Amino acid sequence: MTVDHLNRFLLEFSVILLVAVVAVRISSRSGLPSLLIYLGIGVALGQNGLGVTFNNASLTQVLGYAALVVILAEGGLKTSWRAIRPVMPAATALATAGVAVSVFVTAAGAHWLAGFDWRVSLLLGAIVSSTDAAAVFSVLRMVPLPSRLTGLLEAESGFNDAPVVILVVAFATTGPLDPWYVLVGTIIGELAIGAAVGYTVGRLGAYGIKHVALPSSGLYPIAVMSLAVLAYAGGALLHGSGFLAVYIAAVILGNAKLPHGPAVRGFADGLAWIGQIGMFVVLGLLCSPDTMGSAIVPALVIGAVLVFLARPASVLATVTPFKLPWREQALLSWAGLRGAVPIVLATIPLVAEVPQAQEVFNIVFILVVVFTLLQGPTLPLVARWLRIGEGSMGQDLGIESAPLERLHGQLLSVALSETSRMSGVEVGELRLPAGAAVTLVVREGSSFVPDKTTVLRARDELLVVTTPEVSEAAERRLRAVDKGGKLAGWLRGR
Repeated sequence: MTVDHLNRFLLEFSVILLVAVVAVRISSRSGLPSLLIYLGIGVALGQNGLGVTFNNASLTQVLGYAALVVILAEGGLKTSWRAIRPVMPAATALATAGVAVSVFVTAAGAHWLAGFDWRVSLLLGAIVSSTDAAAVFSVLRMVPLPSRLTGLLEAESGFNDAPVVILVVAFATTGPLDPWYVLVGTIIGELAIGAAVGYTVGRLGAYGIKHVALPSSGLYPIAVMSLAVLAYAGGALLHGSGFLAVYIAAVILGNAKLPHGPAVRGFADGLAWIGQIGMFVVLGLLCSPDTMGSAIVPALVIGAVLVFLARPASVLATVTPFKLPWREQALLSWAGLRGAVPIVLATIPLVAEVPQAQEVFNIVFILVVVFTLLQGPTLPLVARWLRIGEGSMGQDLGIESAPLERLHGQLLSVALSETSRMSGVEVGELRLPAGAAVTLVVREGSSFVPDKTTVLRARDELLVVTTPEVSEAAERRLRAVDKGGKLAGWLRGR
């Protein structure tokens, strides 16, 4: 590659990024996941569009894996442990046993209705049984759902990639399949290794970042993302699930109240957008629309079995024991959107040169596009029809912390939501611990120094300076007042 090649590549890449950024605006208004627009850009650039020839499935798979690592890391950093902790058992069941139900029901449909042999049917079932967090939440952010449902969908989307990848790799071999008990043992072993690596990297990384003052705030996002990638690589090299490792490590890091949290999440968000755009454009380039005609009917049949039978069956079988109401189960069934993961996984049989691999890729591509177009825009309507989410989710108190190394202090940035019960409370009534004080209030674009009689209002932003010893106690007190008002903790003597 010469400098001229580099200049041309940078020009084309920057134009694609700008078009994709504008496309996000269109997708947010239409309710369509932006992945469809990115795929469309790739198809338009491809051999049936502007004529760009690209058929490197191996490179596509590598780029897809790299993008999924970044996307999972960003999702984990934004996942609230308090939101997913109550639903962890249900999410784990849905991401493991639920995936197994979905795989076999979908495979049965592919075998008996679409005429594929059992090997290809199981491969198809495994590829399309993973939900995609980016696709789900690009639509769900417009629907105010109860925290239980949001946490369940979020945790499921983060966890179910790992077992599905293991199944696809197992079914994509050209030799005989291992016995079922060997396959189950392999899945359990890889998940255990991935979880252990993710937990270890997350805990040690959070401890190190908290106790090592870096010379620049810009280094904190780089350190956190490096730890997330380290978790993936370590888990994969130890023959565990790297995808589970990166998600668990990111969840731990994201909930560890690390310094410069907004900068870390903003950096991860930007990398995730670049990963999504690049991955879907490349997947679109790999697609050849003129060869997909024969895959349309099988894709519609298998997709219908997946959406209307396999997904509801998996939800019913795994979530019913946790006493989730039928309305919420119905929404969970319809919210199982497919996106990046199935199309990336469809490149695995291409690289392995499995018989009918190209047909499998075409079916998965069409299935994802068609049923995302069906489910994405209609998900808010289904939520309203089921009467779920209408005023049921309040905003949590936003608190971010940053270290004041030279002053041996901690700065808390507190954002009051519209529904915060801190509204109407005087600063003195917060009863913060000794060593903590509200030093600044930002209200409607203006800032002022408050006194003890200053009455707080909804949407105020507060700057609270604390000593390191009382930082956590001050944050607990602020959250308590946010939930319970000025009398929060009174009976306990606080």
